[in-house]
Amino acid sequence: MPTDLPTSPSTARPVSPSIDPLPGLFAEEIRVRAFAAVALGADTPTKVMEQAGLSPRDATTALRRLLSQDVITDHGGLAVAYGRFRQLARGTRTPAGTHGSEDERTEAVLRTFVRGGRLVRLPAQWQRKLVVLRHIAEQTFEPGVEYPERTVNEKLRVWCEDAPVDHATLRRHLVDLHHLTRQHGVYRRPAQV
Repeated sequence: MPTDLPTSPSTARPVSPSIDPLPGLFAEEIRVRAFAAVALGADTPTKVMEQAGLSPRDATTALRRLLSQDVITDHGGLAVAYGRFRQLARGTRTPAGTHGSEDERTEAVLRTFVRGGRLVRLPAQWQRKLVVLRHIAEQTFEPGVEYPERTVNEKLRVWCEDAPVDHATLRRHLVDLHHLTRQHGVYRRPAQV
């Protein structure tokens, strides 16, 4: 059984910022059994497989998914990510696969995906994408000010000059996430998102 499970895979499913992925994560018995084994002290994939009574394939698949959602960690041995559950209990959401304070995590994401006021690329991982899109909205549009679509496109093109994403995709994401509202071709950034 492979013991080199990824600690921050890029295959995490996109989730709505208002819906937590945990109910779906724990809706499958195999993942629950793997998580329970880790919670009871199984610190290697082999031990998880033995304690949970799972096949190597099932254990590996379950552990990868649990790692991708940051409910377990693998820093010298598998362990429950209690900090993630505390964050969720407080209602805070942070980019998966990052460590340190909220500000440090945000800065790390922005350093990776934004350089010189330009978007390098849009993150594939959903939580990181949320951080980048919020940053773009905050840096580009004043709250309460109305912008015609042409102005919005011009402002977003600047972000996309060297990125493999176009301004229309960026605009759609900002509207979908309520960083911008659109009515009759006029865009506005709400005061609170």
